[in-house]
Amino acid sequence: MPIVFSAITPHSPLLIPAVGKDNLIRLKKTNAAFKKLEEELYASKPETIIIISPHGVIQANSFTMNLSPKFSASFEEFGDFTVKKSFNGDIGLGYKIRERMETRAPLQLVSTINLDYGASVPIITLTEHLPNIKIIPLYYSGLDFEAHFHFGQLLKRELLVSKNRVAIIASAELSHKITKSAPAGYSPKGKKFDLKLIELIEKEKIKDILDINKSLVAEICECGFKSILTLLGIMDGFKYKPQKLSYEAPFGIGYLIMNFKI
Repeated sequence: MPIVFSAITPHSPLLIPAVGKDNLIRLKKTNAAFKKLEEELYASKPETIIIISPHGVIQANSFTMNLSPKFSASFEEFGDFTVKKSFNGDIGLGYKIRERMETRAPLQLVSTINLDYGASVPIITLTEHLPNIKIIPLYYSGLDFEAHFHFGQLLKRELLVSKNRVAIIASAELSHKITKSAPAGYSPKGKKFDLKLIELIEKEKIKDILDINKSLVAEICECGFKSILTLLGIMDGFKYKPQKLSYEAPFGIGYLIMNFKI
């Protein structure tokens, strides 16, 4: 099977020890879940990871794929100058996807060596034992929810005809308004949104997820809901079991780790 792994992860730079430092103790559940997820990813023997990130090039009417032959991940913008990792891009698979989807979906190519932190955090955390892994960063668009689910469906078709063993990671953080100390302020709807979304994913109620009110999604201040929708589109038609490994919000931001057991 070309798609061998699928998961939702957060992307807080605090998860990187050199950045998080003393804050790591408040992320015990998330870190433990990341370790379990790393084992699952390693066991799936992926050749390429497609990472759907909310922190790269976001265009109004087009999805974006970064096809650099090399990527560099660092956290200098967060005050750390010690962590520097490099990764190989998968140019071959990327161009095949672009060529096949050219007339089916709005997809633009960029080539940027610097990896955004929405991609860097999950990739660094999950690939310590996968030194030869290739990656393709993918960025969602300003299009509506349905367009992202449909884009995922189209992407799945292209991956199924590929010989590559591909892992899909949706880099996403849920509401940023969980507590009164949250950086985006507080909304009583924040925690309710997170728990409801997790429930709908676990019950595979995709239509209900697509029908979530757009103004509510804006109000609770999420970061990656469209990443999740794209992943759900890719998984559409597969037999899978959503497995919540952890959910916590120690800093007022919802951190979910969910593995889709294929």
